[in-house]
Amino acid sequence: MEGVLGATPVEIEHHLEMGRKLLAAGQLAEALSHYHSAVEGDSKNYLTYYKRAAVFLAMGKSKSALPDLTQAIQLKPDFLAARLQRGNILLKQGSTQEAREDFLAVLKRSPDHEEAHDQLHKTEELEVLQEEAHEAHHRGDYITTVQVLEKVIELSPWDPESRELRAECYIRLGDPRKAIMDLTPATRLRADNRAGFLKLSQLHYSLGEHHDSLNQVRECLKLDQDDKECFAHYKQVKKLSKQLDSAEELISEQRYQEAIEKYESVMRTEPNVAFYTNKAKERICFCLVKMKSAEEAVDICSEAHQREPQNIYILRDRAEAYILLQEYEKAVEDYQEAREFDQENQEIREGLERAQKLLKQSRKRDYYKILGVSRSANKQEIIKAYRKLAQQWHPDNFQSEADKKEAEKKFIDIASAKEVLTDPEMRQKFDAGEDPLDPENQQGGGGGTREWPFGFNPFEGGNFHFKFHYN
Repeated sequence: MEGVLGATPVEIEHHLEMGRKLLAAGQLAEALSHYHSAVEGDSKNYLTYYKRAAVFLAMGKSKSALPDLTQAIQLKPDFLAARLQRGNILLKQGSTQEAREDFLAVLKRSPDHEEAHDQLHKTEELEVLQEEAHEAHHRGDYITTVQVLEKVIELSPWDPESRELRAECYIRLGDPRKAIMDLTPATRLRADNRAGFLKLSQLHYSLGEHHDSLNQVRECLKLDQDDKECFAHYKQVKKLSKQLDSAEELISEQRYQEAIEKYESVMRTEPNVAFYTNKAKERICFCLVKMKSAEEAVDICSEAHQREPQNIYILRDRAEAYILLQEYEKAVEDYQEAREFDQENQEIREGLERAQKLLKQSRKRDYYKILGVSRSANKQEIIKAYRKLAQQWHPDNFQSEADKKEAEKKFIDIASAKEVLTDPEMRQKFDAGEDPLDPENQQGGGGGTREWPFGFNPFEGGNFHFKFHYN
């Protein structure tokens, strides 16, 4: 009857032989398939169950191995290898009472069995440690609990309860990252661990890792799509994650005002988790600098800096806002502070060098100040300022020789400022901290006198008069 309903002895032997060869070759999935066929063909063979259990263990599926080992023991109660293997699994799962029963059963039939003696000793040691950990936790001594649980988990790495307890201690000790490291494997050690996935999602969320948070809460909903707690959290994380992603996309498209509005929405969506408010203010600060709204940027960046004093990007952006306001000393201070926190950051190092050049330059000749325009002024604003000042300081407007000399100097500075700031290449050099009209910066050095920007000096020889024509 067995042969009719199942497989022939020859076929079963073939599956067992193929399973053995594939297992030896490390082709576990294929080996398992053959052992499945062997078990279906002969459900009374204890060795077939034992061998399939060995494949499950090689695949890291200890839970699947247990029923096969139990079946093998039921078919052959004196099968000590299966007893010992099951006891080892139960020990690693933290089930000390059941593990002890298996090791004692082995020792009853084989009193000198060395491995069974060792494992029984570990079982007793584990029971003492488990009790010690729970006592420390009960009295609120979380540091001791963590220390004891480290030994517990070493003996029973497949016990979800110990990992969950240690994760709780880490949370109470203010170390959510370590809690995540314990809860992540714990979620795989329980069949329906919705609570674990939800806790993981909440921890990632509190750290600002909204994508990881979303992935974990989705795992919870895969187990039960109607879980109220998971679904409520899912809606919140999804909404916030969408706003954050959208804000960064707007920044990449240089739509800074829209990005600011999106980050303001982020703060309204999640006002209770500090990370998201901090992140929003940091990025709003960045956007305002890009929009050249320098004064507003300094205010927001300063507020963000108070919340995160060691955030180098906030210090960088506030330094850039100070540069826009031509407050170079403050810009240098911010870049120096940022560099103290990260000495290897190339962007910070280059920013500091540029701010120092601009500070040095401002103590010589600042073309923006000469024309009385901001660093963000466009060409039209620069030309307008130049015409007004050139008319005001033309030497022909002055009578005494001393006044004419002073006016001539100012007039040359005004014309130089207009020349540099209306030439994109020269202006870029000046904005980087280099004066393109400074003889020291000219290729080949050598000094010499500055030539009049229009190719001649109207104040040498003759009596030249300029008239300004306006549209």
